[in-house]
Amino acid sequence: MAADRTAPVFRPGEGRMRPATLIALLLAAAVMLAPLIWTILLSLKSNQALVGNSGAALQFPYTLENYWAILSGDQVFRWLLNSLIVSIGTTVGVLALCSLAGYGFARLEFPFRRTLFVFVLLGLAIPEQAVILPQHQLFAALHLHNSYPGLILPGLAGPFGVFFMTQYFRAIPRDLDEAAMLDGASRLRIFWSVLLPLTLPAQATLGVFTFLASWNSYWWPLISATRSDMYTLTVGLASAQMNYAQTSGLGFLMAQAVFASVPIFIVYVLFQKHIVQSMAGTATR
Repeated sequence: MAADRTAPVFRPGEGRMRPATLIALLLAAAVMLAPLIWTILLSLKSNQALVGNSGAALQFPYTLENYWAILSGDQVFRWLLNSLIVSIGTTVGVLALCSLAGYGFARLEFPFRRTLFVFVLLGLAIPEQAVILPQHQLFAALHLHNSYPGLILPGLAGPFGVFFMTQYFRAIPRDLDEAAMLDGASRLRIFWSVLLPLTLPAQATLGVFTFLASWNSYWWPLISATRSDMYTLTVGLASAQMNYAQTSGLGFLMAQAVFASVPIFIVYVLFQKHIVQSMAGTATR
């Protein structure tokens, strides 16, 4: 049998990255990592060494005194616990509500479905600052300030999550629904047992983004939490040193930034595989 001349021919070294491309990628990575490395180096220097000379961050010795100063705070672990409760509660609530809403918009037929979906998308165009005053008045009337529900509930309104989950449910073939219906499964059973497991990569991605946004949230916790024992970590650490323009504790300030970023880094490392799967799956559908 004659050889297929149209078949691709393998050439050794063809799939290797060119040195110029590799160097360009390494330079881009160095530019991206430079601010993070600089922040870590500053956090490892004493405040006295950095007064008037931030270049001392490149010189030995280094110290952990700034981190010890953070950990020795009376309420830092309380703030950390508050941030974990608020971020986890917000993430679980967003995943539950957005999954149900996404399934409804993608699979169910009901009056004004398209109109309601458009109103959900309009929520992406409304900035948080535009609703902060009526939101504050509403939560004050309900006596929800300085409480976990008061910090969690505003974050449950996630129009991006509804849109993201709707698109993911739409990408799943409807043949699965029809096969389950023939077996006598209800709509709820189809959602819970058939479709929801297929959306785990999307939920992991949405969960990481929601956790990150809730953990870094500063505007609403600053307004809603007026007692120090209800501060989240971002608000609590900021309250320890409010005058950033005239601060002499540059090392302590950078240590705060690193300390607040560690949980986010851990969450991303744990779920990065699911994020890549979700993005790859969405791109190929």
